[in-house]
Amino acid sequence: MIVRIQLGAGRRIRREGGKNRNLAFACGALLVPASLMAYVLGFWRLASDMGIVSPPGMTGVFSHWQVAIAAAVFLHLVSSILNRYGKQGEFHVPKVLRPSIMPLRPHLRESLRRRAQSG
Repeated sequence: MIVRIQLGAGRRIRREGGKNRNLAFACGALLVPASLMAYVLGFWRLASDMGIVSPPGMTGVFSHWQVAIAAAVFLHLVSSILNRYGKQGEFHVPKVLRPSIMPLRPHLRESLRRRAQSG
C-alpha cells in the first residue's frame, strides 16, 4: 500500500543576510575585554623584559610578549569584524586580511583559463 500525503504550500524560504547578527554582536562585545587583557599581559611582559616592572609570574607560551600581543591583535581584529557584522548585517573581511599571494594580470588569467578548458 502506498500512502501519499500532500502538504499545502508553506512560506517561501527567504535568503537574506544577517541571520546571526545578535550572536555576532554579543561575541564581538565579549572579545573586546579579552583582547584588552591580552594587550595588558603582553605589554606588562615587555616592560618586565626591559626591567621597568616586576615579572608577571606566568610561565608557558603566553609568557612571551610577542605571543600575547599577536593574540591581542588577532582578538581585536575578530571582534571588530564581528561588531561590524552585528551592526550592518553584512560580513566583510578587510582587503588587508585577504592578500593574494601572486596577483595575476587579466591576460594571464585568460590564458590560464583557456589552457584549463583545452586540456
